This record gives sequence, structure tokens and C-alpha cells, in this order.
Amino acid sequence: MQIYTDQLARAISLPLYPKRIISLVPSQTELLFELGLDTEIVGITKFCIHPKEKYKGVTKIGGTKQINIAKIRDLKPDLIIGNKEENEKSQIEILMQEFPVWMSCIDNLNDALSMIFQVGEMVGKNYEANVLIKKLSESFGELSLEVESRKLIPSNKKLKVAYFIWKNPYMAAGKNTFIDNMLHIAGWENAFNLDRYPEVDTMDLIQASPDVILLSSEPYPFNESHLLEFKKICPDAQIFVVDGELFSWYGSRLKHTPAYLQKLIKEFSII
Repeated sequence: MQIYTDQLARAISLPLYPKRIISLVPSQTELLFELGLDTEIVGITKFCIHPKEKYKGVTKIGGTKQINIAKIRDLKPDLIIGNKEENEKSQIEILMQEFPVWMSCIDNLNDALSMIFQVGEMVGKNYEANVLIKKLSESFGELSLEVESRKLIPSNKKLKVAYFIWKNPYMAAGKNTFIDNMLHIAGWENAFNLDRYPEVDTMDLIQASPDVILLSSEPYPFNESHLLEFKKICPDAQIFVVDGELFSWYGSRLKHTPAYLQKLIKEFSII
């Protein structure tokens, strides 16, 4: 048995190496497949939709917030991987009493890279994890260089961006979130100087006066039909529907995020 410490500073004891893994978070599920653990993954949530060619054949254990504990018991996992924000604390505490549960806590890119390294170490995929970390570090490094170079152009201003994740009520991504860190990496300022995921109303949005409003494709499925609704509130703002996975998934999907942010930066530069 090996002792590992998760991102909540909890020590857990695991076999060398786990052979029956359950993932409770979509972005971490995709990471496990990326590391080559196809046969070890025995349970995932119904929201774990990537990679598309592999998720269908794996047992579903409910949703991230509504875990089917009985199904998990039937699967007899020797490792469960969850996340502080995406899973319900009360359900995780039940699972912790019966199984080794490793929890991530991710607010920024560095936390994500650390999670990838630690997961790779636990499951015996150190090499694969380090290759992925190297690729991500290089691609985000290139993005940072581009953002810094744009700051040297006098006509370029730092855009104030409001990022919405939910409707009825409106909810935005605030400070101390992974999405906020992605906005910062892209060189933008978060229009809402509020913590985590605040509920905001139309007056809050008007007062925030964003240059750009981003409507995320998840968890609420914003689409083109919602653009006019926000245009009526902030007629001077540019409004876009964006791929929520590329702003909020912190596993191997991050491979696609720098190029996506670069594309958006170029689109916004004409504003």
C-alpha cells in the first residue's frame, strides 16, 4: 500500500496501483482516459461525455451532485477521484468512510497541473502525466507571451469581461474560480469583483459595464437565442456564446484551451 495526499491535504492509502477506479468529475474522467486507464475505469458520472468513443461503455453512477452510492458499492472501487466544488460534501463523506477517495481542489492552472501530476503518480502513469504537463506548460506559456506582447500596443485596452454560467437566476463566474484564472491568463479583467459564483441581477450587470459578455455553453446551455436578451441590458457590450468546457474543464481538455483563447483574443481585438 502507498500513502498519497490529496488537494484537501488528506492522506489516503492506496494499492500499488489501483485497478478499479471511479471518477466523479467529467474533466478528471477525460484525464484518466488520456493517461491510458481504459480498463481500470469502472465507473463515471452521466456527465462524463469525453472521450466520446469510450464513455458509453462504462457504468454510470449518477450525476456529480447526485451520486448513486449503492452502485458505487457494487463496483467495489479501490480508488475514487472527486472534486471539492463539483461533488456534494455529504455524499463524499459517506464514500470516504468506505473507500479511498482522492479529492482535487482547483482554482487556477497551477492547481490543475498539480492535480494531473498527482493523479499520474497514484495510478502509475507518471510518464504520461509529465508529457501532458509539459505540453500544457508550453502552450499556455506561448499564450502568455502573446498576451504580454499585445499589452505593448498602445491602442489595446484591457477588456472587462462578464462570464455567465447560469440563467434564472443569472450567475456569473467571480474571483477565486478556475474560469476567472482563464480570463486573467487571456489578459482580460473580470467585470465582477465578487467571490466564486455570485447571483447577479440586471442592475448589477449594468453597473459592472462589461466590454464583453461571455455566455457559457455549460452548465447552463446558453446559445445564440440568448444574445438579444443580454444586448437589451448592455447595448454597448459585445456578446458571445463560448465553449464552457474550454474555460472550466481542468484535465486533459486544457490541451485545446490556449488555441481557443488565442482565437477569442483576436476576435475581441477588433472591438
